[in-house]
Amino acid sequence: MLKDFNDYKEDDYLLISGIQHFIFCRRQWALIHIEQLWNENFFTVDGKIKHSKVESGDMFESKNNVRIIRAMPVVSHSLKLQGKCDVVELIPDDNGFYFSKYNKKYTVYPIEYKRGKPKADESDIMQLLAQAMCLEEMLGLRIEEGACFYFETRRRETVKFADALREKLIRIVGEMYSFYERRYTPKVKKSKKCRVCSLKDLCLPELDGTTSVVKYIEERVNE
Repeated sequence: MLKDFNDYKEDDYLLISGIQHFIFCRRQWALIHIEQLWNENFFTVDGKIKHSKVESGDMFESKNNVRIIRAMPVVSHSLKLQGKCDVVELIPDDNGFYFSKYNKKYTVYPIEYKRGKPKADESDIMQLLAQAMCLEEMLGLRIEEGACFYFETRRRETVKFADALREKLIRIVGEMYSFYERRYTPKVKKSKKCRVCSLKDLCLPELDGTTSVVKYIEERVNE
């Protein structure tokens, strides 16, 4: 019997970082978040190194009157998501949200750091939006935009959080929970993405989609 969505506890919430995996490839997401498989390649290791540089500074910093918060934990009880924001900037704004801690008003601006360059799909955008929606729920405000910073281009790409984008994210999260509840791992759909996927050696395209990858590996080991 499937668990009622409202019965989830915070520790059971899906990870925001999984949204990027899910949009990139539903099967990859299921292998990581349902079957608990992981493998490193150059891209994942390089990404971790770059993220460690982002998070290596003080969690709280102030620069040119902008307050910077790194690796900020966030959660949304309505979306049932949890994770971290790479960076949240608090930009002084007389029309912004009042923070009693600082006795000042700020615009809240989330920033997600990525190793490569802007992608053709919306995986980075949706991950950033999920962080923003968590912040909105936690703080009781509306965040209109944020940015993705790409190490390859050394540029920030502004992302506007339009209502249509928000509705799409809600549908995606609903689909993620549908897969998770059923412990469903989709069949292989070969594409150019497979060449850069860290799980290409674990994906096992010969499976028909009805067999668990973990079960398959265990059976081969026991032969």
